[in-house]
Amino acid sequence: MKRLLSTAFATIALAIGTVISTSSPAAAESAPGCGLVTQIGSTAYVKTSTGQTAASVKQFKGCGKNYAYVYVWDSFRDTHGSWKISAAIQTSSETLGTRSALNAGELWSGGTNTLTVCTQAVGAVVFGAESRSAATGSRC
Repeated sequence: MKRLLSTAFATIALAIGTVISTSSPAAAESAPGCGLVTQIGSTAYVKTSTGQTAASVKQFKGCGKNYAYVYVWDSFRDTHGSWKISAAIQTSSETLGTRSALNAGELWSGGTNTLTVCTQAVGAVVFGAESRSAATGSRC
């Protein structure tokens, strides 16, 4: 009986851990209209003038395209009533796939046909009188 209860508790703990881990913002590896994508390069962070992290910016590749992804941190959402976010892919000569949204928690840029050139993901957050942005490192 003791072993049965121990096994039951272990199964419940694993199930809870699975739900928690799959509901985190890290599950952003599926771009709209594409499916599975792979992060390339490191993550950049949009910071407010007071140093608060407002959002994370990542670049992904998949389906023969590049995508920018912006995730607005819960701590920022909890302390700001309104904001606008933008996500885009930038080459050395142009900005592509730009998308914007009001009060969204996350946003994908449009997919860009730029896998053969150097690119970086750019994300911006506009709130109150502030406009802040960040870009990932360039990937070639």
